[in-house]
Amino acid sequence: MRHATTRHGVILMLAAVMPTMAIIALVPVLPLLLREFADVPGAAVLVPMALTVPALCVALFSPLAGWLSDRLGRKRLLIGALLGYAGFGLLPLLLDSLYAIFAVRVALGLAEAVIMTVATAMVGDYFEGERRERWVSIQIATASVSAIALIAMGGALGEIFGSRGPFWMYLLALPVAAAAAFILFEPHKVTKARSGLPDPSVLRSIGGLVAITFGIGLLFYTIVVQLGPVIEATGVTSPALIGVAGAAANVGVMLGSLLFGRVKARPAPHLLAWGLPLVALGYVGVALSTDFALTVASAVVICIGNGLMLPTMLAWVLRRLPPATRGRGTGVWTGAFFLAQFVAPIVATALSSLLGGMAGTFLFFSAAAAIGAGIALLRYRHAQPNLQGVTS
Repeated sequence: MRHATTRHGVILMLAAVMPTMAIIALVPVLPLLLREFADVPGAAVLVPMALTVPALCVALFSPLAGWLSDRLGRKRLLIGALLGYAGFGLLPLLLDSLYAIFAVRVALGLAEAVIMTVATAMVGDYFEGERRERWVSIQIATASVSAIALIAMGGALGEIFGSRGPFWMYLLALPVAAAAAFILFEPHKVTKARSGLPDPSVLRSIGGLVAITFGIGLLFYTIVVQLGPVIEATGVTSPALIGVAGAAANVGVMLGSLLFGRVKARPAPHLLAWGLPLVALGYVGVALSTDFALTVASAVVICIGNGLMLPTMLAWVLRRLPPATRGRGTGVWTGAFFLAQFVAPIVATALSSLLGGMAGTFLFFSAAAAIGAGIALLRYRHAQPNLQGVTS
């Protein structure tokens, strides 16, 4: 039986970066696209949705992608999705219709659902124990670091080639697909598991973890989406400084994920009891601060807490899933996380109207995180005899 090495993990990390690129790459040219399609009915809604609709597709279709990977195998599905991702990503270079571009972005989202789900499931297939936890930590950190580089690359290509410039970045999926074809191998466990009948109770067993992941996703993406307006409320309107704040937040996620790599042996509820107070403290700071530096520092604290909790939840889910249902279980987890990304702005807007503004929304999230921290701490203290099975 073949064993995975560092090069296999690196390829899976590169594949997992692709869904991050789908949105981040186009952010710098959003104003250009809005001006280009200003005469198209509904463009004010359709253009921003063209950026975010792939995330909705990942949320909706990741469970299906996971089911397919359990039935058909992982490697061929991943390679096909990477090729489709490159093709659909590049198509807008040839299109002048906003509606056609929107439709292509939906297809791109379907490819993303497969890539994200299968790459994550293969991390669970290839690695076990501490090696798996380490690669989960690296996956979250890689997504954060790549976001900084990708948005800069998208801005540079937009400066040179205009509104279509960032679409050239989808060519990056082709060498990743080639590397996957020549280096990755079909996990032996999956090959054997396809002939067996999966136990549906396993999927039910991660329902609570998926719900927690959705909540953490809301805590994470709310600050990510609202960071620009929050910074502007402090009196700073410079795009460069707002970009620095966004980069700092991504560094916070990376630091949190690296912290997970150091403390991953601790029980998962204990790590949540560390991460949630950081998020609660950070949201209080963002809600009450009128100073640029303090606001950015508070946002970084939020992201450190989330950077600790996201790999915690993913590793927890992977530990619960046997090979026969790992694709489906990973798909459900991925769907919940990306659904949180899509609905975070909607939830924040609704809460803002109910609570008298974004400050009230941030204090609400702070209170929710504090309550969650208390529950996690009680779970850790009063159920320690049962934690062996949770963390094994």
